[in-house]
Amino acid sequence: MVALPDRLSMSAEEYLAWEPTQEERYEYWDGEVVAMSGGTRNHNRISGNFFRILDDALVDSPCEPYITDVKVQVERGQKYFYPDVVVTCDEHDNDPQLVQFPSLIIEFFSPSTEAADRGIKFAKYRQFSTLQEYVLVQVEQPGVEMFRRNRQGQWVLSEYGLGDSLQLESVNLEIAIADLYRQVQFS
Repeated sequence: MVALPDRLSMSAEEYLAWEPTQEERYEYWDGEVVAMSGGTRNHNRISGNFFRILDDALVDSPCEPYITDVKVQVERGQKYFYPDVVVTCDEHDNDPQLVQFPSLIIEFFSPSTEAADRGIKFAKYRQFSTLQEYVLVQVEQPGVEMFRRNRQGQWVLSEYGLGDSLQLESVNLEIAIADLYRQVQFS
């Protein structure tokens, strides 16, 4: 196997052709290809729990959840991100490689990814007219933050702890926070 640098430069067209042939995942940020970091056991467990709950609940709905390996086209030719979980409910979302019309995006964050997830990624995700909710889930301790777009187009924050339930209006689903953290060990 050939070791690749953490960042490469190429056009968006080159990236879209090259990236599916790679063993690892890479995001695309304005001409730079950025290697995705590996996750922890907690990250994997929590994302699996969240995806399983969504997948089971949405089986007979027009909404489709995807985990980890499906990228979101944030800005055509400029930015392609890999959210931890993305849900699309739009019938126009039919590209086999990526989601263009997300309803719900979920990121699981640690201290090393928190700044990007709260900052540049959320700023770019907010540009989707179809996005209704953005959820940030902590992996080092129980805690969930949900940003929901209200009728005025403003993003409203709600915070949840282990004893709470998260109401996802975008997919008409209520999830116990404890279920997201099932079988997760905190230090």
